[in-house]
Amino acid sequence: MAPATKRRLVIVESPTKAVSLAKFLGAGYMVESSRGHVRDLPTGAAEVPAKYKGEKWARTGVNIEKDFEPLYVVAADKKATMRELKARLAGADELLLATDEDREGEAIAWHLLDELKPKVPVKRMVFHEITPEAITLAVENTRELDTDLVDAQETRRILDRLYGYEVSPVLWKKVMPKLSAGRVQSVATRLVVDRERERIAFQAADYADIEATLDAGAEADPPTFSARLTHVGSHRIATGRDFGASGRLTGHSLLHLGLEAAEGLAAALQQGTYAVGSVESKSYTRRPYAPFRTTTLQQEAGRKLGFSAQRTMSVAQELYERGFITYMRTDSVTLSKTAITAARAQVKALFGGQYLPSQPRVYASKVKNAQEAHEAIRPAGENFRTPAETGLNGDQFRLYELIWKRTVASQMKDAEGNTVSVKIGATLPHRVKVADASTGEFVESGRASFAASGRTITFLGFLKAYVESVDDDQATDDSQARLPELATGQSLVAEAVKAIAHQTRPPARYTEPSLVAKLEELEIGRPSTYASIIRTITSRDYVFKKGSALVPTWLAFAVTRLLEEHFPKLVDYAFTAHMEETLDEIANGNAARIAVLKDFYFGPEGASHEGLNVLVNELGEIDARKLSTFPIADSGIDVRVGRYGTYIEDAEGRRANVDAELPPDELTVEHAGELLSQPATEEREVGVDPDTGRAVVAKAGRFGPYVTEVLAEDAPSRPSPAPDRCSLRCRSKP
Repeated sequence: MAPATKRRLVIVESPTKAVSLAKFLGAGYMVESSRGHVRDLPTGAAEVPAKYKGEKWARTGVNIEKDFEPLYVVAADKKATMRELKARLAGADELLLATDEDREGEAIAWHLLDELKPKVPVKRMVFHEITPEAITLAVENTRELDTDLVDAQETRRILDRLYGYEVSPVLWKKVMPKLSAGRVQSVATRLVVDRERERIAFQAADYADIEATLDAGAEADPPTFSARLTHVGSHRIATGRDFGASGRLTGHSLLHLGLEAAEGLAAALQQGTYAVGSVESKSYTRRPYAPFRTTTLQQEAGRKLGFSAQRTMSVAQELYERGFITYMRTDSVTLSKTAITAARAQVKALFGGQYLPSQPRVYASKVKNAQEAHEAIRPAGENFRTPAETGLNGDQFRLYELIWKRTVASQMKDAEGNTVSVKIGATLPHRVKVADASTGEFVESGRASFAASGRTITFLGFLKAYVESVDDDQATDDSQARLPELATGQSLVAEAVKAIAHQTRPPARYTEPSLVAKLEELEIGRPSTYASIIRTITSRDYVFKKGSALVPTWLAFAVTRLLEEHFPKLVDYAFTAHMEETLDEIANGNAARIAVLKDFYFGPEGASHEGLNVLVNELGEIDARKLSTFPIADSGIDVRVGRYGTYIEDAEGRRANVDAELPPDELTVEHAGELLSQPATEEREVGVDPDTGRAVVAKAGRFGPYVTEVLAEDAPSRPSPAPDRCSLRCRSKP
């Protein structure tokens, strides 16, 4: 790039991004970093300027009476940065604000402009990848600041501040000090709590089915295959999906097999004669998956790589700033012509022309208000680097490889194959009577039906490069069992027939990928915020992880109940989604910021009772004890969320602490009885410490069982050193 004739100051958000840009811009450009946001609403009284400390609105930093005017302050750790930027600006002829091209980046640019107050020309420089070509184009095609995007971000920030600062104090008074409520985090917490409620209410059902291994003859390939019993006579065999959450069958004319009945029937079927009733074969095609956008990248990185949403976005940010991928906060699945050309070139070079469709594939986003001007997440540049060519390693290599594979696969041919469905008739040597486990009635028949299905792939197409993962151990139709060539009327021999016991399972808890998918399905929050939402609800002790599952705490149950009963609108899924639409309207220039804030805080015209201000100030009486009490079935034992932790209590006043990491659905009547039989005050001596001679006892504490040394009776109340303690989950000290 030719040296610039002017001295231009370019400001980006991160030091890494600054280094990457400086390599391409060359002489005449000074590239500096703001290190993120330079100012925000005050987070505490100490940050409020002296002249505002007496104002009643200073606590929130939003002057409600003056059209929700925000008070912005430069954070203490950013004052040195601002001094450096002002010094650099003093020697510049032009200022280029090159922060990210989304609402957050636009807002950072606006804050910089407002704080720096430059006397030189100012331009907005935007790009979605850090490559020489993209940066050159960005310098040549600058634009003005988009105030609609700034208004949308500022409205979101003020909404979130008002929600948090008005609702959180209610939680402090009625549930526990230092809790927080958030416009989207509280709704995300409710989703996790609702799923746990379903699990608690769930009644498991036991059932059995029968699987036959059938021999199609030595010349068949494969010679044997598996089939499932579907009918006895005209009665269909009940499967797991036929049972409701109450454990009862939801359909009619179903035969509910218990294990004992299934074993008896299997023994009879072992002696039966089998013949193919029908064979149905259909061709199928599978289109490639669209390139990644923010949420699909978070979900797939969670499934394939085990990354949290936060880790995915952090690694993606590093890849973007180092020039390896395009911008990672996007709703779009479109690819530029340059990207399509690069992807198609790699398909032909790596997999051959037979995998390349005659025309480029074009994808359109189904996300409401997606910004199609942005691109999908893809490898950066006019020519894609293969993962091996990048020199990356660790997390960066793994995530880049995932993005590269998905992008290349998106420009490949469909996968092709055949699906085969086979129905098989079985004639028993005699009529059998089978008991229905639900009704106790008998079904009598001498015939049964089995079914088998399979899929063969005749042309891999895009599957040669990429196969998508699924949640909750669901079967993927990218590959299924192989079946031999079968003909109608063909005889089969039962090699083995066995009964298999099953139990219905409650709905699976959310994982990070599935919670992200649900939030997107409900149109709650923005893709760029999902990682911080999940981080917030886990760090605030509303949710913890058990393996990859997100489990709500009893504290989350108490907070969610309070919000549902006294702020139902604020945790309503539809209302929260509508608010996102409204923010999009502001970003598109179709809604006024102040009008939106007034409706939220004071209530829409004619419905003032729905405003946040009225909801908070006219709460009425709240029974804090009742709010934090949850009966365990009809046992007379209650779970209580106290200020110092969760405990259970029975009608006789006996109490026991509840392990903070015990999932709520596992606190059954039986488990509660066991806890109450071993109260928290009970000690059990387990030995003597050979080094100190002190007795070691086991106790039950707030966070589960632990062992501790016992001090001598004449020891001071605060001995030094303190007696050693160790959770029974941790390893002993070396």
